[in-house]
Amino acid sequence: MKNEDMIPCQDLVEDSNNSNNTHFQTILNQHMNRRSFIAKTGSGAMALAFAASVSGCSDDNDDDTSVPETPPANEKPVDQHAWSDLAQRPSKFSFKAVKKNTQNFFTVPEGYELNVLYAVGDPINSSVPEKLDTELPSGASYQFRAGDNHDGMSFFGMDPQKKNYAAKQSQQGLLVLNHEYLQQSQLHTPGGTITVDGKRPEDQILREVNAHGVSVVEIQKDPNTQAVKINLNSPFNRRITAATEMELRGPARGSDLMKTRFSPAGTLTRGTFANCGNGYTPWGTYLTAEENWSGYFSRDEGDVRTDAEQVALSRYGRGGPATSQYRWDKTDAELTGERDLYDRWNITAQADGSALTDYRNAMNTCGFIVEIDPFSASARPVKRTALGRFAHEDCRCSNPVPGQPLAFYMGDDATGEYIYKFVSDAKWDPKDVNGGYAVGDKYMDQGTLYVAQFKEDGTGQWLELSHGKNGLDASNPVYPFKDQADIVVHARLAADYVQATKMDRPEWVAVNPENGEVYVTLTNNGNRGRAYPTDAANPRSYIDFKGSSASNSGNMNGHIIRFSETENTVKATTFAWDIFLFGAEARAASNINLSGLDDLNDFSSPDGMWFDPRGILWIQTDDGQYTDETNCMMLAALPGKVGDGTKALAASTKAEGQATLVGAKLKNDRVRRFLTGPSGCEITGVTITPDYKAIFVNVQHPGGTWPANQSERYSRLGKVPRSATVVITRKDGGAIAGEALEQATA
Repeated sequence: MKNEDMIPCQDLVEDSNNSNNTHFQTILNQHMNRRSFIAKTGSGAMALAFAASVSGCSDDNDDDTSVPETPPANEKPVDQHAWSDLAQRPSKFSFKAVKKNTQNFFTVPEGYELNVLYAVGDPINSSVPEKLDTELPSGASYQFRAGDNHDGMSFFGMDPQKKNYAAKQSQQGLLVLNHEYLQQSQLHTPGGTITVDGKRPEDQILREVNAHGVSVVEIQKDPNTQAVKINLNSPFNRRITAATEMELRGPARGSDLMKTRFSPAGTLTRGTFANCGNGYTPWGTYLTAEENWSGYFSRDEGDVRTDAEQVALSRYGRGGPATSQYRWDKTDAELTGERDLYDRWNITAQADGSALTDYRNAMNTCGFIVEIDPFSASARPVKRTALGRFAHEDCRCSNPVPGQPLAFYMGDDATGEYIYKFVSDAKWDPKDVNGGYAVGDKYMDQGTLYVAQFKEDGTGQWLELSHGKNGLDASNPVYPFKDQADIVVHARLAADYVQATKMDRPEWVAVNPENGEVYVTLTNNGNRGRAYPTDAANPRSYIDFKGSSASNSGNMNGHIIRFSETENTVKATTFAWDIFLFGAEARAASNINLSGLDDLNDFSSPDGMWFDPRGILWIQTDDGQYTDETNCMMLAALPGKVGDGTKALAASTKAEGQATLVGAKLKNDRVRRFLTGPSGCEITGVTITPDYKAIFVNVQHPGGTWPANQSERYSRLGKVPRSATVVITRKDGGAIAGEALEQATA
C-alpha cells in the first residue's frame, strides 16, 4: 500500500458520547453505540528497541512493587515560590504583537530570535549520526532519536551537584516532551510506507513504535548569551516508547480487566503512545497524557464479548470489527521472531483461550496519565489508573499548599466529552520533593475521582465517581460496575451515568498560580447547535466563514472556560465558572466575538495552554478554520478572575440567543499574539526556564520545507518537513514578555 492510501494524519474528531445527559436530563438506560473515529497515524521501533526500552528496569518480576525511597525527613523542603513567582508578572505586554500571516516561516516579535533545537530524527547521544533525507535509519535507531509530532513539554531544572530536581535552576535541566503520532511518509523518507499482501515490514513498524512516546534530553543554557543546546553526552538522555514496560498502579492494578498474556497478574503493560498534553508534579516528575489510543488496536470479525464488554468497547471506539490504523499487528516478525510484540495490538478474544492467553484486555491498559521520573531511568514509568481512563489531553496539578490535598485536573479530548478532577487523600508535604514514584503512589493512587457538571447560572458541581455512590455499582442499568477498578477503567460510562456536562472537546488545562483558578480549552465542536444543543457553558452555534464563503457551522472557533473552586479549596464539590475568552475572527459579529478580539489577538481553536509561574497564560492554537488568513499561533494573556465580566447572549440556534457568562474584555496589551508558526502546523507544547529567559515551543506537522528554510543546520539535512522544538530568546537577554515590567522598575 502506498502512503497516500494510508489513513491521513489528522487531529481526532471523535464523537462516541451518545448518552442523553444534556444539562439536567436523566440518563436513559441504553447501551452506547460505536463512535465515529478519524484517526491520527502512528509509527514504530525495532526489536532491539523493545528490549532496550526496558533495559533500565531493575527487576523483571511481574509483581514488582519496589519504589525509590522517600527522601530523608531532615532534607530541606523546596521553596514554595518555585511554583509561583508573581513578583515577576508584568501588568501589561509591550512586545510588538506578531501579525497574522500564512508564511511557511516561524515568526516571533521584534527583538526576539528563535533556534530550532530538536527535530524528528535528531540523535540524543553523540554515537548516533544525524538523520539525512537521503538515508533511512533503522527502526532500532529511533530509540536514540527524536520521535515524531512533538507535543506537550516541561522543563525540570537540575541541581548541578546532586543531579536531581531543582525548581529554580535555569542553566541546566531536563527537557521532557511527548511524541504524539506520525507523519508516516516523512518518517520513512526515502522509501515511503510499505504494505505487501496486507503485511508491513517489521523494521518500519519498529521505527514507528520508537517514534512514539516521550523524549528526555538534558539542556544547557549559557547564562550570558542565553544560547541553549542539548548535551549529547548526558546520562539522562533517553527515549520512552510504545514498547517500554510500564507499571500499572492504583485501583486497576491486578484487576481482571488488566490481565493479559504479557502480564497475567495485571500489573504491567507495554508502551505509552498517542501522548498529547502533559503536566508536572510538585515533587519533580513528568505527567504524559494518553489521548487517541483506541485506533491503534484491531478487532476481528467474530469477536464475541459479553453484553457489558460490548457496551464498554463501544464507548471507547472499538464496538465492532476494526483495523488498526498503523497495522502494527500485521507483520511476519522476521527481525525479532517474537510474534508477541505484535499480537498485543489485536484485542480479539480468542475462542480457544482466556484473557491470560491473548490480548483482549490490552486496550484497557491504555488511556491513562503516565508518571515519568526524568531523573531516574532505573524504574519503570507508572500508569496512574486512579485518575481514570479516557482520551487524556492534559493533566495539571493544583497549586501545592502544605497541609492541603492536591488536585489533578484533566480533559477528555473528544466531541461531547467531560472535564474531570482527582483529589488526593494525602496532604501536600514539601519534604516529598525528589521522592520519585514513591511520592506518586502517595498522591496519585488514593483519592477521589470527580466529573464536572456546569449549570446555567454560572455554578457547577463535581460529581463523585466512586463505587457504591451515585448509582455506580453492579446494579447499574447501563454497565455493571463491580468495583473501583471497573469505574476508573470505564470512567466515560460512569461520567455518562451521573449526568456530567458534554463539552466542546476539553483539551489542555492550566492552573492560575495566583488564585488557583482552573482554565480549560474547548477547541471546537462542529455539531454544537445540532446533535449537541447549546448551553451556558458551550453557548455558541453560528455560521463561520472562510473568506467570503460560508464554511461550517457550530462552535467552530472554540473558547476557554475557567472555574473557581468554592472557598478556594480543591476538596470543594461546587464551583463558579465563566468563559474567559471566545475564539473568533476580529471582524465577526459581537455575539460571536464576545471577547472583543482585534487584529492583534484574534484566534481560533485554542488547544495548548499553560500558566508560567509569573501568571502569564500562554495560549496555543490547533486550527483549520482560520488558516486561510493565519497560521496557528501562540498568544500571551494576563487574565483577571472568574466573575469579572458580565452576562451576554451568544449566537445560537435559539432564536433569542444563548445566555452565558463572559469574562472581562481584555485590551490587546493584556492579550496579544506572541508568535505564528509555519504553514500547515499546529503550535503545541510550551515551557520556560525559571529565569524566564528561554521559552520552548513545539511545532507539530509543519508543511513546506520547514525547518530547512529557517535553519542552516536543517537545510544541510534535507528539505522534508519535520516536527521540532524551538527555543526563543530575547536578543538583549531579557525575560520573555517581560519588557513592560523592566520599564516599570527601571
